[in-house]
Amino acid sequence: MRIAVLGGAGFIGSAFVRELNKRGIRPLVVDLLTYAGRLENLKDTDHEFVKADVRDQSIHEILKQADLVVNFAAETHVDRSIYKPQDFVTTNVLGTINVLEAARRFGFEYAHISTDEVYGEECGNEDSPLNPSSPYSASKASADLFVKAYVRTYNVKAIIIRPSNNYGPRQFPEKFIPKIIIRTLLGLHVPIYGDGRQERDWIFVEDTARIIADLLERAEWKGEVYNIPGKQTVSNLELVKLLSEVMGKEIKIKFVSDRPGHDRRYCMSTRLSYETTPLKEGLRKTYEWYLENEWWWRPLIADKFFKEDEPWK
Repeated sequence: MRIAVLGGAGFIGSAFVRELNKRGIRPLVVDLLTYAGRLENLKDTDHEFVKADVRDQSIHEILKQADLVVNFAAETHVDRSIYKPQDFVTTNVLGTINVLEAARRFGFEYAHISTDEVYGEECGNEDSPLNPSSPYSASKASADLFVKAYVRTYNVKAIIIRPSNNYGPRQFPEKFIPKIIIRTLLGLHVPIYGDGRQERDWIFVEDTARIIADLLERAEWKGEVYNIPGKQTVSNLELVKLLSEVMGKEIKIKFVSDRPGHDRRYCMSTRLSYETTPLKEGLRKTYEWYLENEWWWRPLIADKFFKEDEPWK
């Protein structure tokens, strides 16, 4: 089977490439290599690479020989979506529609990677209504609805997969867990939005990659939705405490103005059955990776979303 991984040089996408390699599969990786998509993420993997933009018509020529396309390509950071929402519409919505048009033309199976944030603060199951709060989650919810529409209208063979908050090696430093680790290693404070009691459900990225790969082997490709919760919900302050224990270091926090429209809690249920890495164990693996791979993150910490306490302003 010819598998194309869109956004395969990103955080979850590169973990998925590694999972495919474990299964003896050499995928085609398609990535634009924007700030969070890096060839360094694919170090020591077996893949073919093409640099391309999911928004561009040229993606059709690249995908026409694919049997299966898994789309991780997206703008994903909520703070950036508040700062510049237009980028999220063009990549997450228009890019998805462009890939769906290719699926309509060439008939490949299409796995769309979404997010738990499309449910908003409600605890969603696979049939729950979408209630996004941020420009990011609104763009992802819109893309999900286009997938559903293409299945219904054009008989495109597709599924939607919604993981909860991922963490692990190779996550860009703008995200909460790598930001805590790196800023603490550098002796800096960690900004905490609002009162720090917002709750998130965390899943180790290698678990997500494995569960997605398993799903692809048994999906019916009729527009099914699959939630992948980590089943490990903690507040941001509780997460800081866990990381402090794992790192054996004091984490200096600084409470800052809450993010506009900040959801208090994400929560999902699922009809799937699977095992996940215990949170403290996954945090330990993540910390050790960042500790041992300063070459990977050191060039990235000039980014305003790492440096500034309220980067959306």
